[in-house]
Amino acid sequence: MCAKIFPLIFIGKTDNMIRGIFLFLLLLHGLIHLTGFAKAFKLADIPQLTLPITRTAGALWLLAALLFITAAVLLVLQNNYWWLLAIPAVVLSQALIIGAWADAKFGTIINVIAIAGIVLGWAHWNFQRLAAQERQALLAANTPTIEQISAEHLAGLPPVVQRWLTQAGVIGQPRIHTIYLQQRGTMRTAPDGQWMPFVAEQYFTTDPPGFVWTAEVQMMPLLRLKGIDIYRKGRGQMRIKALALVPVVNAAGPEIDQGTLLRYLGEICWFPTAALHDYIRWEQINEHTAQATMHYGEVTASGIFTFDTAGDMQSFTANRYYERKEGATLERWHIQNTAIGELNGVRMPVQSEVTWQLTEGGYTWLKLEIADIQYNTIYDLQSPIHDFVKQAFENK
Repeated sequence: MCAKIFPLIFIGKTDNMIRGIFLFLLLLHGLIHLTGFAKAFKLADIPQLTLPITRTAGALWLLAALLFITAAVLLVLQNNYWWLLAIPAVVLSQALIIGAWADAKFGTIINVIAIAGIVLGWAHWNFQRLAAQERQALLAANTPTIEQISAEHLAGLPPVVQRWLTQAGVIGQPRIHTIYLQQRGTMRTAPDGQWMPFVAEQYFTTDPPGFVWTAEVQMMPLLRLKGIDIYRKGRGQMRIKALALVPVVNAAGPEIDQGTLLRYLGEICWFPTAALHDYIRWEQINEHTAQATMHYGEVTASGIFTFDTAGDMQSFTANRYYERKEGATLERWHIQNTAIGELNGVRMPVQSEVTWQLTEGGYTWLKLEIADIQYNTIYDLQSPIHDFVKQAFENK
């Protein structure tokens, strides 16, 4: 997993409560604007509105009401474009409020709240759009090889690697070229830090090697961050934004390139036919371990895989750059697989723990579980967080 935390928007009970309050305010504001329409067309006596309202102004009050109510309905339907209607609603509303300031000035408070929601709604939509573009670029470069894996494909590999691939069930299966998976688990940022639940989804390609990883983490009530981890064209990049709006991290460079390459190498346990590609070179150490060296682009890095007697992958260890205030240092990075299962015909690790074995003392910072995995299928790229993510912590 990543050398840094990539927290993203998390949807839980607190967020649902805030969302409900915001929806109520939008609907309430829309209904209040109906009073201006009712007064202008003499449909009801509204003693709270003491100033005269013309029929033209009354029609604009009705339009503002319809815009607010429609925006609220789109938000309920989780339509990411709800804010496009909310913008003219707020502008029109505030203009009408200024024209009837003595009666309607307190409506400005709701408009200010609405503006804050609009900004966050736009930021979330924009981040999703950028993530979709990254995934489209990743998949567009993929050049799948359509063939079934046979025993002959494994012949040149060390025996311990052949045993793993056979145990994983790759023989007789198509070569994997596109992967989509869903994860859930917990993470922390320090040895004494609080464990935080997260969910994530990830797209991989194997030719060329690459991934785009998007996740959601509940850092604390009301604090929501959004980010993405990318490995493409042999380069890595990390992006984190607070509330999907304020840039926190936009990291790239040789250390990030090495870290994302190692992450890809450590995660081929979920799509084991990637082990057959020329960019990975294998060397057996003993009957239970093998060293894999991956070279792609301008980056080369190695790690040690450990397997049990049956051939199941137990762990992966490598020297990876760890971010510090004074600069990145090479530290021991260890993935321990804690459960093996079968998903979509492939036997693989389904639960893992990731530990930094630092010189000053190590700590486990990530515990994950694979919720689902799909192979060689193109998914809806416009929605970076699927229903699995949206609903993952609804009941927590």
